Amino acid sequence: MDRTLKALSLVLSYPTPDLQAAMPEIAAVLAADTRLTAAGRRALRPLMDALANDDIYDLQERFVLLFDRSRSLSLNLFEHVHGESRERGGAMVSLLETYQDAGFEPATSELPDHVPVLLEFLALRPFQEAQAILADAAHIFAALATRLERRDSPYAAVFGALGQLAGECADPESVAALVAQQEPDPNDLQALDEVWEEAEVRFGPDPNAGCPQARDLLARMDEPQRPLAAEAAE
Repeated sequence: MDRTLKALSLVLSYPTPDLQAAMPEIAAVLAADTRLTAAGRRALRPLMDALANDDIYDLQERFVLLFDRSRSLSLNLFEHVHGESRERGGAMVSLLETYQDAGFEPATSELPDHVPVLLEFLALRPFQEAQAILADAAHIFAALATRLERRDSPYAAVFGALGQLAGECADPESVAALVAQQEPDPNDLQALDEVWEEAEVRFGPDPNAGCPQARDLLARMDEPQRPLAAEAAE
């Protein structure tokens, strides 16, 4: 398992007390990965500290305001590529089939293109394969990093790290086009309702199933069981 991709998957997940408890080990994994530049690893520290120490309800509120109430910060990748076009459905089915062919079944009701789900899958694949997929999304990661930086959000460093793991620079024109896209004011609830009025199509598990059980969080970080910090030190 690529423990850095798994760690970044967890960092981009909805904050929970179990995630907070795991943050020292997660931070150790990210701090030890030399595929990230020293600057990239330093940039992650504020988010690691916040997720470990801030009030859990504040963390959850900030997460929802960023990623659930702002379409331009959506963690669903195909939102940034296809929007609400028909191509999005076909791409979603294709991605789900890729998961199934590899024997991967997400333990969540999120869509297959949800970044934490994709990273969890890529963590189980050979890094060369994972890197190629990350490179395809490099311009999206760069745009998300830019938008989060404009909001002074420490989550920007996560997408910066993903860009580094992708191993190539994102196309500047593609990044600029994504960043330039307009979105409704996140405080304008009527405008947001109009944007999201089209019913969401769900793929995979029952959308009413809820989030994965918290007790599985640490176990899924280490298969077979092994302390994260110990492996990071190797």
